[in-house]
Amino acid sequence: METKGDDFVTAKGHFSEDINSITTSNDQRDGHVKRADFFDEANYPKLTFETQNVEKVDDEKYKVHGIFTMRGVSKKIILDAELGGVNQDQGGNTKIGFSLNGKINRKDFGVNFGLLTETANIAVSNEVRLLVNVQFVKQQEA
Repeated sequence: METKGDDFVTAKGHFSEDINSITTSNDQRDGHVKRADFFDEANYPKLTFETQNVEKVDDEKYKVHGIFTMRGVSKKIILDAELGGVNQDQGGNTKIGFSLNGKINRKDFGVNFGLLTETANIAVSNEVRLLVNVQFVKQQEA
């Protein structure tokens, strides 16, 4: 993340995550969600989020507008961000923490697994919650 001064509304950021790192607390399910009917890790090994702009709601809350890409499909989404705090560590580095959350519809990104039929009751919610906790270390301008 880059920002000018201490004002987060000027922030620009990029986030990338390896599909292989996603866990569901079930080894069998972890293997399945990486296959073609879910994330299709073989063809799309990463998901990404690119910040477009940040809107200040109050002193601790922001709306982060950006482009979320999964399975080769890119869509505009908005994440709610909350400032967790600004502190200095023992080395004198300023650290800033945020929690972000939002929702996407998995079908918007081509994840169509999960059917309710007469012979199968395999249901997967269309709504997927995104929960992200991040910490940044303030770098001084060169």
